[in-house]
Amino acid sequence: MDATSSLFGILYTFSASLLYPVIIILILLVVFSLMLIGEFLSEYAKRHRDIENLELCCNDVREQVGSRQFDKAAKSLRNIKQNYMVMSFAESAAGHLEKNMLPAIEWLSQEYEIRMAKRLEQTRIVATISPMLGLMGTLIPLGPALIGLSQGDIVQLANNLMIAFATTVIGLFAGTIGYVLTQVRKRWYWQDMADIDYILDTLEVEE
Repeated sequence: MDATSSLFGILYTFSASLLYPVIIILILLVVFSLMLIGEFLSEYAKRHRDIENLELCCNDVREQVGSRQFDKAAKSLRNIKQNYMVMSFAESAAGHLEKNMLPAIEWLSQEYEIRMAKRLEQTRIVATISPMLGLMGTLIPLGPALIGLSQGDIVQLANNLMIAFATTVIGLFAGTIGYVLTQVRKRWYWQDMADIDYILDTLEVEE
């Protein structure tokens, strides 16, 4: 019985010691999620997709690559006016094209795909971890709250329940922001990758 009590005491002490780190991390996640909103709005304001410009430039590139005029094709790539990721890819691809390094452009597209996935990881991690930490912040204070209830200490009960409810709300708030930003950005980057694939097809780079 003593061993069992000691084991339970260790578990309780360990779980209780996690409360403040969980609260601190949740606060940091909320601050980080608000920063992500600002970054998201800035990215949204800069997004611009001109399909006619993309088709016109790609048609020029196709003709110029076919006639081995790589310098002119590179210039046509630099005339592409699209979203940042697509323009950045076109600029980098133009540099490889000037050196007649067409196979390297396929590798470049994979690098940009990884870069997009990396940007999605930030919001995806926030969306995943925040509710988990919110749940931890809810469950940990319930132990002291139940102890306070058994002892008739209403103040201890109320304080711990306030902490439990607050951490739940904070975790869900940060998680919701992360989830929404992840879904919207995922659609954006799928669109960007479609444009990049179109450029690759124009250059006749085999996937």
